[in-house]
Amino acid sequence: MSHLRSVDVVCLGESMVTFVPSRPGRLSDVPSFARGIGGAESNVACGLARAGHSARWISRVGTDGFGEHLVREIAATGVDTAYVQRDPRRPTGIYFRTAGERAVGSETAEGDGGDAASEPLAEVVYYRAGSAAAAMSPALVPRERAWSGRVLHLTGITPALSADCRALMRELTAPAPGRPLVSFDLNYRVSLWQREEGADDAESGPAVLLGLARRCDLVFVGEDEAEAVWGVRGPEAIRAALPEPEVLVVKQGGAGATAYARHPDGDGTDTVTFEPAPRVDVVAPVGAGDAFAAGFLSGTLRGLSVAERLRHGHLMAAAALTVPGDLGTPPSRAHADHLVALDATRWGTLRFGPGWTDLPSPAEKWAETAAVEVPDS
Repeated sequence: MSHLRSVDVVCLGESMVTFVPSRPGRLSDVPSFARGIGGAESNVACGLARAGHSARWISRVGTDGFGEHLVREIAATGVDTAYVQRDPRRPTGIYFRTAGERAVGSETAEGDGGDAASEPLAEVVYYRAGSAAAAMSPALVPRERAWSGRVLHLTGITPALSADCRALMRELTAPAPGRPLVSFDLNYRVSLWQREEGADDAESGPAVLLGLARRCDLVFVGEDEAEAVWGVRGPEAIRAALPEPEVLVVKQGGAGATAYARHPDGDGTDTVTFEPAPRVDVVAPVGAGDAFAAGFLSGTLRGLSVAERLRHGHLMAAAALTVPGDLGTPPSRAHADHLVALDATRWGTLRFGPGWTDLPSPAEKWAETAAVEVPDS
């Protein structure tokens, strides 16, 4: 891997061009759509790049205008896209959605970041079958490229795309010398796991996702997702089902998140940390789970405590929740660090609305004031 430029995080997975209605209503009634981009893994890469980390996105797109748009927009956030492959025979995936978020457990409901079961139902229509990204395989994506970061971030969306993608995920999560810390966000999408009659049980969504999660070092799971895919309810039961990861983060929607971290002495016990989520005036719920993962990973890269990582995750999620699209601009590092350092009482009083990340922190205001020269009298 010496010829590859190392980065903080490599994110691997499909991104698509998304079309969002120009006004509220059913897809059948909306006359026009605005174009954007969407993809769990690239959302994480963009969030990390905007937070000051080096991030690389690995995927495949078609040699079409949609693929060109995706790569250009993701690269514009500072993400390295040098290893995105172009496929002349397969198209770039696209999808249409209404403004709401879909609950994870229903045939017509598959949220874009987890923990959205209480949100209004909406329509999402994918045109991704046979896409360029679905052809990702161990032969097309060399392991040394995927392992070229301190962290490799994957999600449960990729193995649902094709048998080749499942083989790639198993290759990348296999224990072997040189493997980086592997982060895995469950991101269960029920409609992507529709089984053909007579299909092997070992290739079902629940079995595949459980097997992959158990091989990873850091795992993100929404409470609602765990119940939908495995029938497991509550953080303790989820940890019992996933004892292998060094760190397990259970997202509990608007209540907050609980992290289970193995004690470093190797006695098999956990330190359990819960951090409540701040109140947020939600503009759109899409992308919040991806932003949370980016915030937690940012704290991990910086060597922060588990409690601080959870709070950074909540702040990045709040940045995504207060903008219309998938990607919110995170607060400056100084602003985020100031908020994360608040005591429990003050943290519990926080409430965020649109535009909050543009506001300077008290520390930044002080630094700006201190930098002003006062002339001698």
